[in-house]
Amino acid sequence: MHIHEYQAKDLFKKNNIKVPNFIVVSNADKTAQACEKLGGSVWVVKAQVHAGGRGKGGGVIVCKEIQEAVTASKKLLGSNLITPQTDSNGQPINEVIIEAGQDIAKELYLGLLVDRGSERITVLASTEGGMDIEQVASETPEKIIKKKIDPLSKITHEDCNEISIKLGLDALLHSQFAKALMGLFTIFTEHDANLIEINPLIISGDNQIMALDGKIDFDDNALYRNESITALRDISQEDEKERSASEYQLNYISLDGTVGCMVNGAGLAMATMDLIEYHGGSPANFLDVGGGTTAERVAKAFEIIQSGDNVKAILVNIFGGIVRCDLIANGILQAIEKVGLTLPIVVRLEGTNAKEGLEILNSSKFDILTEANLTKAAKQVVEMAK
Repeated sequence: MHIHEYQAKDLFKKNNIKVPNFIVVSNADKTAQACEKLGGSVWVVKAQVHAGGRGKGGGVIVCKEIQEAVTASKKLLGSNLITPQTDSNGQPINEVIIEAGQDIAKELYLGLLVDRGSERITVLASTEGGMDIEQVASETPEKIIKKKIDPLSKITHEDCNEISIKLGLDALLHSQFAKALMGLFTIFTEHDANLIEINPLIISGDNQIMALDGKIDFDDNALYRNESITALRDISQEDEKERSASEYQLNYISLDGTVGCMVNGAGLAMATMDLIEYHGGSPANFLDVGGGTTAERVAKAFEIIQSGDNVKAILVNIFGGIVRCDLIANGILQAIEKVGLTLPIVVRLEGTNAKEGLEILNSSKFDILTEANLTKAAKQVVEMAK
């Protein structure tokens, strides 16, 4: 689960990490008042969306006059922001931050993530703050400092000082840096985060270390024990179909292709999508209905797939293991009737009672093309989508 920058900064403040003064505004008419309350002569208006690259999309505007800030708020609020990390529709801007401008002497990058290979929480730090960390990793990987921390222990002052020294920070800043990093580690471990990024973490002209931005992603599977984090969820930033799918325990991701996919098992779903691409088609979604496939879940899957304007045909690829293919076939027929499916459909069944399942589908009143061979099924659906 993602949260907004201002929500991340609220968590930072609670954990002894300094952030600039800011005010959240949802009505542009409140902008002037916010600027006056913050004081100073420079303000930054920042769109609050669940996407990175906001600056590149015009979602971060530096203003030197209050009226400029008002104009910036009016421009952003109520619009959709398109960034390199969004689709062509962008993300809706319902709130902006009005933030006091800072005297920036140096920009750093600081982040924590789960390194599944080493089964450790890994601190990433770099002197190249303000840049895309992926670009730094690709072009100058030597500028990224990595420190692995045992998740069952705590990060120590020694760990923090080691990173400070590698960043070339003045000894007078080591204590401030340690406080910031230890605060991040507390948030990460106590609230089951997957990723925390501060980019940039700045050193101000008066030698203050401060988080100028904040991004936190939380583990969806641990939200049940993080009610305070769940309360921060902003469903307006989520894909409506993906949100609806999650309520039925369906793993769904929207894509831009024309072939709707319904598969059980993430690995099989990825292989199915690859095969569609290989034979000249384009998948419209990733959809894993899981192992315990039911008629109700299949019906919801069809409903979600069919709601996409770009979908021209559907490929159902089910491997019957624990659930028999004949039961799956009956579930598919019930779901088609319930949803009123009108798109061309190819069904490939394999596994337990696959032959019986295919016979059930072939003898039904619906126009369903069945196939036991996945390659043939992929070719068929690609042609139908054309």
